[in-house]
Amino acid sequence: MYIYINTISFAMPLEAGTLVYVNYVAKIKDTNEVIDVTIEEEAKKLGVHDPSRKYEPRLIAVGEGWVLKGLDEALASANIGDKISVEIPPEKGFGQRDPSKVKMIPLRKFGEKASEVRIGDEVEIDNKIGIVRFIGSGRAQIDFNHRLAGKTLIYDVEIIRKVETDRDKIISLIKRRIPVEEDKIELTIEDDSAKIKLPSDLYLLEGLQIIKRAVSNDIFKFVKNVNKVYFIELYEGKKTTAQEQEKA
Repeated sequence: MYIYINTISFAMPLEAGTLVYVNYVAKIKDTNEVIDVTIEEEAKKLGVHDPSRKYEPRLIAVGEGWVLKGLDEALASANIGDKISVEIPPEKGFGQRDPSKVKMIPLRKFGEKASEVRIGDEVEIDNKIGIVRFIGSGRAQIDFNHRLAGKTLIYDVEIIRKVETDRDKIISLIKRRIPVEEDKIELTIEDDSAKIKLPSDLYLLEGLQIIKRAVSNDIFKFVKNVNKVYFIELYEGKKTTAQEQEKA
């Protein structure tokens, strides 16, 4: 793995478990194809802008496996403010291609949609995602390798800032798992407790209870002063005025 660091910092490298925000552009080395980018202007410049996506720095816990192993290792050697270019080989990225993961599947397994299957489609078979590589003689060749397996990747990364305060950590950990704007989160930290109130339009979010449990576990792990997490749901009824009662 090759790492180039452009820095004038003399700070100590980031410790494991440190929460940081980073921006990056990730590409396949051989083809220069962009596979991910966190900066909207860069996405536009590179011709990969997705108007439905929100571009913003990514939260990473150094050494916790939130990113590819090669990138995680590079971050552990870097400092806040560094701009690093990391070359990640397959063994520290999405792994080597495994020929045994390429299967021939009868088209009848796709049921009524068999006639719609096309080469290049992403399909799900037996709870596994694969890419259709070939179709013929009533069968489809499905490649269950990750599409980036066997690829060497280049990540150009800027480490923007370290998440310092307990409040900033909790807000960041909530936003990592729940699609909510910071100004919509009501957070109170008292002694060893964090009380969180989310906007009511999120109460019916699919899997919210599981997500809240995951957020709580994140908080216990990364915010040492907090041992209790309360999620507060407030339901308000509409009061009927005397005039409205008369009309009724």
